[in-house]
Amino acid sequence: MNPASSGRRAVLKGGAAASLAALWPRLARAEDFPSRPVRLITAFPAGSGPDAALRLVADGLSRLWKQQVMVENKPGGAGFIAIDAFRSAAPDGHTMVQLDSNHLTTHPHVYRKLPYDPQRDLEPVRGVMRNFFFIAVSTQSPYQTLEDLVAAARKAPGRMNYGSWFMGSPGHLGGLLLQSQRDIEMTHVPYKEMSQLYAAVASRDVDWAAASAGSAGPLVKAGRLRFLALAGPKRLEVHPQVPATAEMPASQAFEVSSWTGLFAPRGTPSALRSRIAADMARVLATPEAVERFREWGYSPFDVSTDAYAQLVVRETSNWAGVIRRAGLKLD
Repeated sequence: MNPASSGRRAVLKGGAAASLAALWPRLARAEDFPSRPVRLITAFPAGSGPDAALRLVADGLSRLWKQQVMVENKPGGAGFIAIDAFRSAAPDGHTMVQLDSNHLTTHPHVYRKLPYDPQRDLEPVRGVMRNFFFIAVSTQSPYQTLEDLVAAARKAPGRMNYGSWFMGSPGHLGGLLLQSQRDIEMTHVPYKEMSQLYAAVASRDVDWAAASAGSAGPLVKAGRLRFLALAGPKRLEVHPQVPATAEMPASQAFEVSSWTGLFAPRGTPSALRSRIAADMARVLATPEAVERFREWGYSPFDVSTDAYAQLVVRETSNWAGVIRRAGLKLD
């Protein structure tokens, strides 16, 4: 045997063994996930509703996986800060990011230069929660129903105003949707903080705002705000006296909601994402999680990994016309 040829075969064999040895830990991690602590980066501040829901999921997964699941808050910058912190992560399920419907379905329409591609850079894992919004007015407001509000806006185009917690927020887009569906014109007033917004509604500085049970509920209990309607498919247990728009013939198509979910880096195997989604479903079905969501007024967001991806595509398309007609651009 040629000594040189034998030496080359030995080198190749050794190289193949080294490559397999280097690859083996990755294969083992995929099979035995999780093999180390898991990071859940969120675009929301600590103490917010989405953060609270995610921490509930993280705690449940920690117990289920026997591994630490850490929540890392990266708020601000329209979600870009959280996404930037997440983009370099390996596609092995050990780092995921929590985003909401705005980041995935409306940002592509309102930003000319979006620093990520929702369809290409993110792999859907599972939804965490869905929040349908109430239409809130002051208890001193003359409007007793959603139809009262629409009639007043139609009578004086542009004079009625509504507030939201920032330009492009679900509350802002909900107002644009109502205008588009009911052929009315209103003026949007953005605020920097939710506390300022709902104080302004209570004092009638603005006529109305979209509100969640968690964010505006305390002012309702204090007798300063009143919910006219829930812009959703059915009434919520926390405010059963408030009718849902699905019950209203003229407003059945009017829904204002936001959802949050977990996304993995591009290239994360479908089987791994499905496994994580199944474990999240187990956590969210526990009595503790069900009760907490009921208290917060959140609806379960129980969709499969594939259906989640389809939802993102569908809602992105649905918002295109509303945003285009309003001429809304944030950069």
